[in-house]
Amino acid sequence: MKKYDVLVIGELNVDLILNRIDSFPEMGKEKLAGQMNLTLGSSSAIFASNLSSLGAKVAFLGKLGDDVFGDLVISSLKSKKVNTGFIIRSSSVNTGATIVLNYDEDRAMITHPGAMEHLTLQDIKKTYLQQARHLHVSSYFLQPGIKKDIITIFKRAKTLGLTTSFDPQWDPHEKWDLDLQQVLPVVDVLLPNEQELIHLTGKTDLASALEAVAFSSNMVIIKRGNKGSLCFRQGKQIQQEPFLNQQVVDAIGAGDSFNAGFIFKFIQKRPVEECLVFGNLMGAVNTTAAGGTTAFTDYKSIMKLARMRFNYSE
Repeated sequence: MKKYDVLVIGELNVDLILNRIDSFPEMGKEKLAGQMNLTLGSSSAIFASNLSSLGAKVAFLGKLGDDVFGDLVISSLKSKKVNTGFIIRSSSVNTGATIVLNYDEDRAMITHPGAMEHLTLQDIKKTYLQQARHLHVSSYFLQPGIKKDIITIFKRAKTLGLTTSFDPQWDPHEKWDLDLQQVLPVVDVLLPNEQELIHLTGKTDLASALEAVAFSSNMVIIKRGNKGSLCFRQGKQIQQEPFLNQQVVDAIGAGDSFNAGFIFKFIQKRPVEECLVFGNLMGAVNTTAAGGTTAFTDYKSIMKLARMRFNYSE
């Protein structure tokens, strides 16, 4: 028996979220925000927290500074019952931070990467991988310390019998230097959003991007926001309609919550249609509260919210 359902390898940071802003910033002008929250950030941490809240046993491997923000990250993960024993802390770097500006349903972000840039292959011990059934990696472009070794990491996991998932996320440098020909054979579930897949394939539209990954026998799951989601594998598409929230608080972490919902069902070996439905549902649940993890407490409460707000029942 494995100790953990999922080992998450990824970046860690805090989010300073500004909501109800007058308008987007302009040089030389000051704008006001009606609401501010300091909370656990990072795609990987939001995914891990929400997956754990759903009931999966989750461990995290990442790097933090030995500072107040690092303390907040650790306490936040522990409060969601994520195992933090593999997290490395260093006094020579700062914990990363992202400033998030929310305006209607759109947002802008500025990130100081800090410690997340310093996680390396040497930090990812075989003994850590051996304790999990599934490996999830996120935010590839924010982690230069493991970028060149990402194929090695996934190959090691597959050799040890783990299933794998990967959400590359947005490339801040917009180089999109990820070789999908090498990645897809060792990743069971690739989880980009629509624009990310278009950029990763160097195409101009979704149809062309899907053609570019048709060689893969593994699943490419595309998040499409208020258009729902789809699974593409070996030229075949399965589409799933969204759950729409008419009173969105913010959309921070909605994609990560989709990932958590999808992988929660995937590790239970449920049909892909069920995984898509639950991913869409968790993305919608996310938007009912500020920040990426606030709406996720425990499975029973999440399901109650899903019934009340989205008329969902299992």
